[in-house]
Amino acid sequence: MKTKISTLFVGLGLAASSLMSTSCIEETFPTDIATDEVISSSAKATEALLWAMPAFMNNFGTLSSDYHYDWGYGSVMHVRDVMTGDLPAVASGYNWYTNWELNKYQGESYVYCQFLWNFYWKGVQTTNNLISAVNPETATDAQLGMLGVGLAYRAHYYLDMAQMWEFLPNDATSSINQDGNDVLNLTVPIVKEGMGEDETRNNPRVSREEMAAFIINDLNRAEEYIVNIGSLAAKTLPDLAVVYGLKARYYMWLAGEGTDASSAENFKNAKEYARKAINAANVTPMTQEECLDLAKGFNDINQWMWGVQMVVEDNVVQSGILNWTSWMSNEAVFGYSAAEPNIMIDASMYARLNNTDFRKLMWKAPKGTALYGMTPYIAGGDALVDYASVKFRPANGDVEEPTVGAVSAYPLMRVEEMYFIEAEAAAHLGEDASLLVSFMKNYRDKSYTCQLAGAPLVEEVVFQKRVELWGEGLSFFDYKRLNMPVKRGYEGSNWQETARFNTATRPAWMNLSIVQTEKNNNKALVGWGNPDPSEKYTAQ
Repeated sequence: MKTKISTLFVGLGLAASSLMSTSCIEETFPTDIATDEVISSSAKATEALLWAMPAFMNNFGTLSSDYHYDWGYGSVMHVRDVMTGDLPAVASGYNWYTNWELNKYQGESYVYCQFLWNFYWKGVQTTNNLISAVNPETATDAQLGMLGVGLAYRAHYYLDMAQMWEFLPNDATSSINQDGNDVLNLTVPIVKEGMGEDETRNNPRVSREEMAAFIINDLNRAEEYIVNIGSLAAKTLPDLAVVYGLKARYYMWLAGEGTDASSAENFKNAKEYARKAINAANVTPMTQEECLDLAKGFNDINQWMWGVQMVVEDNVVQSGILNWTSWMSNEAVFGYSAAEPNIMIDASMYARLNNTDFRKLMWKAPKGTALYGMTPYIAGGDALVDYASVKFRPANGDVEEPTVGAVSAYPLMRVEEMYFIEAEAAAHLGEDASLLVSFMKNYRDKSYTCQLAGAPLVEEVVFQKRVELWGEGLSFFDYKRLNMPVKRGYEGSNWQETARFNTATRPAWMNLSIVQTEKNNNKALVGWGNPDPSEKYTAQ
């Protein structure tokens, strides 16, 4: 029987359904993150700054511990997923992510945007602290390796932010905002090491082109330096393969829908770096046995190129409920999954998959279908709703004890993503489906065939990528860059009724709002925010 969440965390709020002003929230980054001086040039001090970066990925209460989505980068990933058409959740008063799913309270004065803004800029601060501390001209080889890691982390954060806050055309809001300014293709301000307070308080949003130049400079320097990381290399830190993977993501972002004159060159670069990442990675695609393993499954960082690892001392673990397992493992009887805001795969996605594709076993098959009863469960499978996920297992298969089951990991980059980037880039370049077919037949579905070409092939590659990376916070970027509509309202939909939006293009809510508190402290942002996307659609 599922444990009531109140028995684990007495007195905590049940849902984030009420709107909240940010007027009383502590001032945000980037206005307060410039490093005034180099912290230290010693190896030990630099190493401390190094490990602060993966530690921050599990940061608890970046905005406030009162908000039960404020438990680190895994939560940010989940926010992105519930904004797509891939990951519905059972309607529940315990679901703190409902307002992202329903597109409510997404304007500049609400806490939902504030959380995302604060998290990213605090993350940037951790990278700038390290980058400031290392002088490449005097650094040891070890310090150069650490600098490479810092630059990779910073590029990762800015690439995320560029894609989340860049205003792109949509079917509900204009790029001409309420102040009469055109914000098309504007991203976020750039805050780098050594900037003073005066600069950060008059720091405008930069164009896609300026942001792209900044990110690729960081990635090029990371590629040069990160090979020196040596014995400190760990799956919680990016390595050279991850830098290649970030470059592959970067070039896909630049290529966009593939309609610009420069798109072909960007797709060529994306394909090249995806292959470099595959060749440099010390992992191979996960097998059926590994994916469905009851004790590990998707909680073993050793299976991936880069990931986040929790340890028992982390606040997110000690909380019992504010962690990855609590939200993502439907089999666990502790945390929010015990209150049954079960996460599911979209029913139409599930139906489209071949029954010979073993990935289909990661979700509960409806009764009466061919795969019903075929999914292996740790326990309690009968209690799960149709289409419920069992992709993410509690650590050691422990569904009851959070100090064991929540000591888990989640992926930031898997080599499988690189195969799909390579295949999609090839499709955009007019190549056939051989790369997609090779991956699918060798690693996922021996019966898979595909004779598509051109735009239909691109759509098929992206669909299979969405299935592969379901729950990993990446599909948002594909929806947005490719101008894909969200389709949640259809016969047999498993989305809650109030979330059954059907958009004609990328949804407006994927252009995130610049928060008011940042405008209060950075005058260059006044008048240059994205239009409020809240409640612009009617459920079908």
